[in-house]
Amino acid sequence: MATLGQWIGGSRPRTLPSAIAPVVIGAGLAARADSFIATRALLALAVALALQIGVNYANDYSDGIKGTDEVRVGPIRLVGQRLATPAQVKMAAFSSFAVAMLAGLALVLITQQWWLIAVGAASIAAAWFYTGGKHPYGYLGLGEVFVFVFFGLVPVLGTVYVQVLSIQSADVIAACAIGLLICTLLVVNNLRDIPTDIHAGKHTLAVVLGDRHTRWLYVSFMVVAFGLTIVLAAVTTWWVLLALLSFGLALRPIRIVLSGSLGPQLIIPLKQSGMLVLVYGLATGAMLAWL
Repeated sequence: MATLGQWIGGSRPRTLPSAIAPVVIGAGLAARADSFIATRALLALAVALALQIGVNYANDYSDGIKGTDEVRVGPIRLVGQRLATPAQVKMAAFSSFAVAMLAGLALVLITQQWWLIAVGAASIAAAWFYTGGKHPYGYLGLGEVFVFVFFGLVPVLGTVYVQVLSIQSADVIAACAIGLLICTLLVVNNLRDIPTDIHAGKHTLAVVLGDRHTRWLYVSFMVVAFGLTIVLAAVTTWWVLLALLSFGLALRPIRIVLSGSLGPQLIIPLKQSGMLVLVYGLATGAMLAWL
């Protein structure tokens, strides 16, 4: 069985950036409100990382048993490539969800905000039914909605709320910006997989929109995130504009995507988009916290 580091770190370029960046931004927003609490921020990070790892294993398991990963261009898949049994991967998914539940429960007990249990339950359910169950919504073109909500809005606003116990307009703007950037990872991933997803009967948004419109969707998400960052700077601190320098990392991925590149050539934009998400998250969080 491939090691956790090999599978998540090396072959899953969106795992760490999409878990770390929203929490860092949320922590920066809390610090700006003079309410940063390191313990709560770290617990929020544990929840985000465990959920991201869990959804990766859950997708691997569900796609693998459905046979949709038998022909694949991108990162390795444990079940589809018979590197692990379905039972092992399913257990790994549930174990990750259990870690997320424990960290989330700790936050609930600390804050006494019991309604957060419902948010946690919804996050785990969304992670599992993305590709799991009889009618996975990831096969119905709704994957980007899931990513935007549960890997953009929820981790940013959740990280802020467990420290500040309130949400401001700036928090929502920041959450939308990073949510759209994280969505670009899924868009380029699904763009690469259009031929195999069509063959497998998997109707992702990329399959529904088609090759050309999916490429422009990728660019659109980048542009809107750029614009939202300017709005965020206007309502917080203009130093946030320094985070826009990270969009220099988007130039090569955009050029490759718009050039019509296919298959393995789209792995580069996927990895570089992940780097953009991480650098943008760290820069935005730092500017919000310190200036």
